[in-house]
Amino acid sequence: MNAPRDPIYLDHNATTPLLPEVVDAMVPYLREHFGNPSSAHVYGRRAREAVDRARAQVAALIGAAPEEILFVAHGTEANNLAIRGVAEAIPEKWYVVTSVIDHPATTEPCRELEKHGWRVRWLPVDGTGRVRVSDAVAVMRPYTALISLMHANNETGVLQPIAEIAREARARGVLMHTDAAQSVGKLPVSVEELGVDLLTVVGHKFGAPKGVGALYVRRGTPLRPVLLGAGHERGLRPGTENVASIVGLGVACEVARRTVVGEAARVLALRDELWARLRGLVPGLVLNGHPEERLPNTLNVRFPGVSGSALLAAAPEVAASTGSACHAGEESASSIITAMGVEPSAALGSVRLSLGRTTTHEDVVVAADALAAAWKRLAPAPR
Repeated sequence: MNAPRDPIYLDHNATTPLLPEVVDAMVPYLREHFGNPSSAHVYGRRAREAVDRARAQVAALIGAAPEEILFVAHGTEANNLAIRGVAEAIPEKWYVVTSVIDHPATTEPCRELEKHGWRVRWLPVDGTGRVRVSDAVAVMRPYTALISLMHANNETGVLQPIAEIAREARARGVLMHTDAAQSVGKLPVSVEELGVDLLTVVGHKFGAPKGVGALYVRRGTPLRPVLLGAGHERGLRPGTENVASIVGLGVACEVARRTVVGEAARVLALRDELWARLRGLVPGLVLNGHPEERLPNTLNVRFPGVSGSALLAAAPEVAASTGSACHAGEESASSIITAMGVEPSAALGSVRLSLGRTTTHEDVVVAADALAAAWKRLAPAPR
């Protein structure tokens, strides 16, 4: 008897499978190369060389210098270090700016600053899910320390005008951080082209293991640690480095540097085919987000007359999400979708379909048919 087939995985914005090259590179550092990178003997030197090599690989992917890369455990830590670390470093400025659609890894540190007397400006988004540059400029003041905006939204994939806002921020002496967890590895990202001072990288979003990430810190950016301990990572992130995972992150960055342009084009074609098939099968299907300014792998759509969670439960052939895996729970309208002006009752029908390196043309065809069939079973009959 044949084992049941696993569902088609269309949740790559939640996490991705490890690249084979990443696994192969990590294994020696899980077995024989066990040294502490801070040790002076040969075991430590081997580990330190591996960390340094990975640092250079991460830097090369985003156009940075190796000494501008700090290794951290995850994107949440990177965002906390960027936001709270800047606040600690320049307390004479007491405003920070973020958006209503940013990830909790950004919004919660901002709310924590509010408890300590800081003021937070919350930028709205337009109907396509983008922050208006004019709104960002309007809240910049001499006492604004930092603007922190995600590069690509985790639910809709919508890309924010980071370069334009960063240009305005720099002209006014305001630092700029972007959480690029969803964009690095999925499309070309350059810290120089974006013009940011700090940028978050998350390994498990593009083929590296969970539990490792990086924070880019432009030379000269004022920053203080939020964790206290020894002097690892230039004294900004204490704790013995997770060598094997850092090696994996470095290799994932090297693979992305070579392949990101071609892979983005391949996945974009599949995503657009998935959208075309679904739109042909489901009358009234609506796209959430900007039609063009979004990640090549992300399709967030609203199915009319049903809830997204019920739809996915009725389509076991597809593994997808109704929103961010980081704060999924009881069924309620996504704050990301409602911030775009969508009524909560309609927003409940949203489903995020995020493709990746493992997605094939056959997957797209099967997934579209399965989702459409589930919708037809659940949708109320027309009167």
